Amino acid sequence: MTEPFESARASARERGSALGLVELRGLADAAWWEGDGTTSMALGEEVYRRLHGEGRLEEAARQALDLALEWVTRGDVTIGEAWLARASRVLDGVGTADAPVAHGFLRFVETSFDPDVDADPRAAAEAANELAALGRSHPESPLLCFSGVLEGLAAVRDGRTADGFRALDDAMLEVLAGRVPPKWSGDIYCTVINLAHVLADWGRMRDWTDALDRWASPLSRTFMYSPVTRVHRLQLIAAEGGWDEVLEEMENPSAALVGSHGWLAGEGYRELGDVLRLRGRREEASVAYRRARELGVDPQPGEALLAHAAGSSSEAANMIRAAMEGQGRLDRARVLLSAVEVGLAIGDADLVVGSAAELRATATLYGTPGLAAWADHADGLLALADGRLSDAIASLKSALRTYRGQRLRYAVARVHEDLASARRETGEDAAADADAATALSIYRDLGAEPDVARLSPATRPGGLTAREEEVLRLVVRGSSNREIAAELVISDKTVSRHLANVFVKIGVGSRTAAVAWAHANGIHDSLQRPH
Repeated sequence: MTEPFESARASARERGSALGLVELRGLADAAWWEGDGTTSMALGEEVYRRLHGEGRLEEAARQALDLALEWVTRGDVTIGEAWLARASRVLDGVGTADAPVAHGFLRFVETSFDPDVDADPRAAAEAANELAALGRSHPESPLLCFSGVLEGLAAVRDGRTADGFRALDDAMLEVLAGRVPPKWSGDIYCTVINLAHVLADWGRMRDWTDALDRWASPLSRTFMYSPVTRVHRLQLIAAEGGWDEVLEEMENPSAALVGSHGWLAGEGYRELGDVLRLRGRREEASVAYRRARELGVDPQPGEALLAHAAGSSSEAANMIRAAMEGQGRLDRARVLLSAVEVGLAIGDADLVVGSAAELRATATLYGTPGLAAWADHADGLLALADGRLSDAIASLKSALRTYRGQRLRYAVARVHEDLASARRETGEDAAADADAATALSIYRDLGAEPDVARLSPATRPGGLTAREEEVLRLVVRGSSNREIAAELVISDKTVSRHLANVFVKIGVGSRTAAVAWAHANGIHDSLQRPH
């Protein structure tokens, strides 16, 4: 136990001795409302001790469950599970018929905390049915809401996404009707928002974040869920390209949540790290990722992409593999597109093909727009690498439509850049130039300096494109046209066309002169791939 908590606990015992139970509960609640988790839990422990000592077992069990929720929300799962076990032991002495609502709370928390539920949603479905029966007998309780939450989560995890969302939407009506205590309402909001985030369903995430804001805003400006709402809002703003706002604001709500909502604080730092990385502020991004990890949030794939950008692509691939190991299908999905990109950079066909296939299967199972766009993007990159240019363009255009609809600006730029590469291979130079210009314009608006530097013609000698520079580097290496075609997975004819463009741009007429020009302008034989 940390020293601040021990101090708060001692203070709670001292203050509690001079207060009645009602006043003590009021103090604990006030601390929670203000986001002071340490004081809230210390006072809550004293409330539990008082209730248990007076033989008020049902109330003591409910208090223990409140503490379990607070500890897990804070990020201390082991202590939360200990309080859950204590609540279970207390209720062993109180039959379900005598304390049905308390037993319903216990069933909900036990199921929610169970790490195996994601892998086997049947347990959640069974618990949902039990809670529905209890809830119908006690309609004033939150048990019908709890039932709907578990039913919805089970359905989504089982691949019945539309059914799951309907159940979750229905459960949220119970929250809006005021039948769910605020402490539990806030947790449910975060659960459904995070589910939408994991599923890459940005539209639904916006809707539920708006609902959380409407619920939290009137309650208190110092309410713990004010920074919670802000972190979720900034996640959406980051996706939409409002990076200046994210960099200016994300640190404060994330830091404010460390003592009361550690997991979401970690999510905030991970998002901050991603924006810093894309802005080219690598050291600061590394610090943010490290903070996220300290708070129990795996910062992948961002941390791996940071290594990839620094030239350590093999290390990045190992980091991605480690992040996927032992994870469920949805948790793996968020790193699979990055796995394809890194795998292409290091020539790991197994990683590329396996990741693209898994991402497509996951997108097909869950059917959300974001997952479908990721899968289309991955398929497009794989087809481009294989030389299946018409397939690549079709997949990338599909990804582009969805990214636009979901308002994901950086992703839109990335697809335009990839489309430029594909169209240049087919000889559609005008269309390729337009795509590249669009990507560069978005990168500039976002302040994505590494991408701007990579695409800006002024940053390459002779105004060469990225692909032309790749071809020239291989010429410097001594590769023949056929070898270049095999290396870049393009046709011999395309290589010849690229070389002709290079010769015109740099004003030479032979490979020997091109090599000399390349050496004079700092272009050597180490390939610098765009992604």
